[in-house]
Amino acid sequence: MGQTANPRRVAENEARAKTRMIRVSPRKLNLVAASIRGKKVEKALAELEFSRKRIALDVKKTLQSAVANAENNHGLDIDSLVVAEAYVGKNIVMKRFSARARGRSARITKPFSELTIVVREVEEAA
Repeated sequence: MGQTANPRRVAENEARAKTRMIRVSPRKLNLVAASIRGKKVEKALAELEFSRKRIALDVKKTLQSAVANAENNHGLDIDSLVVAEAYVGKNIVMKRFSARARGRSARITKPFSELTIVVREVEEAA
């Protein structure tokens, strides 16, 4: 007597991957996420491979996870996948202090982000 399956959070022709606790500010992560939105998966992976941003490696891992979910869990064709959505959310912020002159201190915030990538299977226009 098992549990009933949860309803899908995305459509039948979509797959999703989410990475939490990425150690970068959401603003910087969104620059990389915006560069792959709406592109075919092969082009997005190539762009992330040669990006000079440090966080591009984590975005690439998340995109590869979404492609693997599409292929293994949902049976989608990986050659016709497009990055439908790539959005960034805030996570926790570590608060640290730095010693300053005359016995004062300055606050340092170290933000974390989370990234969600949704890939969609599209039909080729013949």
